[in-house]
Amino acid sequence: MRRVRLFIASSLDGYIAGPNESLDWLFTDEDYGYDAFIEQVDVLAMGRRTFETVLGFGEWPYAGKRTFVFSRSENPPLDPRVTYTSQTPGEWLAERYAELATHRSASGAPGAGGADPAKDIWLVGGGELIRGFLDEFLVDELIVAVHPVVLGGGTPLIPAGTHRHRLRLVSQQAFDSGLVQLHYVVQR
Repeated sequence: MRRVRLFIASSLDGYIAGPNESLDWLFTDEDYGYDAFIEQVDVLAMGRRTFETVLGFGEWPYAGKRTFVFSRSENPPLDPRVTYTSQTPGEWLAERYAELATHRSASGAPGAGGADPAKDIWLVGGGELIRGFLDEFLVDELIVAVHPVVLGGGTPLIPAGTHRHRLRLVSQQAFDSGLVQLHYVVQR
């Protein structure tokens, strides 16, 4: 079964974006496992503000990946690279699993619309979408790259009021830059 995996950067004080949505504190000197991770996923879920931030990166970084943008806006801007949804995380995930099952039973082959059931779903962010997935107990793994910086404010990794979850640390890796990557699985 596909896993829902959060792969994200955070400041030491728990923010995924600084004041005014700033990302200038992120290390870009190496990939910190991103290239290996992105090969393991084929579906991405992100919030509208995260999507708008990604648009500022220039070239679309998720070519070949089905990307879903969660938005409460009734008229989101059209973009052929993404599919907008106003579903809850649980409704959306059930639909993804149903697509795979329907395609597999109809054709005898795995996958639907380019989806590979052996690949995972990347919960890209932002904070409110992370909270939504966590509150519906849909997240399987959290991989957090903790940057050695204190921002003092911004968008929290885990917004206040999120349900409690027990996590088990499966690996950690320290880099020369001071970044520490923590890989947790959610205990059920």
